[in-house]
Amino acid sequence: MSGFGGFVLRRGIGTVITLLAISVIVYVVFFVTPGNVAQITCGPRCSPEQVHQVAQQLRLDDPLYLRYWHFLQGILVGQDYSTGTSVEHCSAPCLGLSYQGDQQVTQLILTKLPVSLSLVFGAMVLWLLLGVGTGVLSAWRRGRFTERLLTGITLAGVATPVFVIGLVLMIVVCGQLQLLPFPQYVSLTDDPEQWAWNLLLPWLSLALIEAATFARLTRASMLETLAEDHIRTFRAYGVGERSIIGRHALRGAFAPIIALNANNVGSAVGGAVLTETLFGLPGIGQELVHAVNVVDLPVVVGMVLVIGFFVVIANAVADVLYAVADRRVVLA
Repeated sequence: MSGFGGFVLRRGIGTVITLLAISVIVYVVFFVTPGNVAQITCGPRCSPEQVHQVAQQLRLDDPLYLRYWHFLQGILVGQDYSTGTSVEHCSAPCLGLSYQGDQQVTQLILTKLPVSLSLVFGAMVLWLLLGVGTGVLSAWRRGRFTERLLTGITLAGVATPVFVIGLVLMIVVCGQLQLLPFPQYVSLTDDPEQWAWNLLLPWLSLALIEAATFARLTRASMLETLAEDHIRTFRAYGVGERSIIGRHALRGAFAPIIALNANNVGSAVGGAVLTETLFGLPGIGQELVHAVNVVDLPVVVGMVLVIGFFVVIANAVADVLYAVADRRVVLA
């Protein structure tokens, strides 16, 4: 295949290969380690009989390639787990069984994932609006006081840790001004209005950090585009500056913004640990920290795989959008 369809097919095949490579790396790192893997997986409170049962479930006596195939088979088609008195079926995608929490890892992740997605995608809307808007304004007012002020603000935003911004927002907005209550997560399906109000401060905390990066990237891309020959031609023909900025220069700066946004969305699903912990949001990041603290190996593996999945898929979508924005990418 050639053209755009061939480009999408190649990116799709590359995405599948990347996901398989991630699963191999994660399996080797976590399950091919020194020590008693069955004991680590089962937890410190397990009896020798339970440890032996877990070793059989993981097929630790099999060659490494068969053990990985059994692990991959569980993800693709599901598998059965013996709980001692009965057999429990784990449907695909089965990421294992948390013996410490006595629940399927997939079910645990599905209960936490809506919280993280709510945080990330709400913050994404804000960081794009704030970041791209600030970058465009800064490029438009180049050399003036407005640009210097916005550049200083964005540099301060890049240098400020997210927990500092979150703490300041809570102290000022919730404590001193009492404009909002202290955030408590409410499900979107239960009360959309309370869902948005309670996530407003976490959105701002995460978005202000990312917006600073987007502002600097947008400004640099806009200045590069505004220096090109076709922009000078538009100006020579008397096209208004606002039209040049909005219809021509901004469009040319979209490609790097798309790529950066995909990276941020994918990594923020698992990387917003500080934000979730600070505001007490029961999401993927906070659960991952808890699983690491109690050495719940199946949960850690499942979380890492899910985070890797989002990063890869987000970048694959970015490649396609990049090609839509710039058709020359299809020919590369």
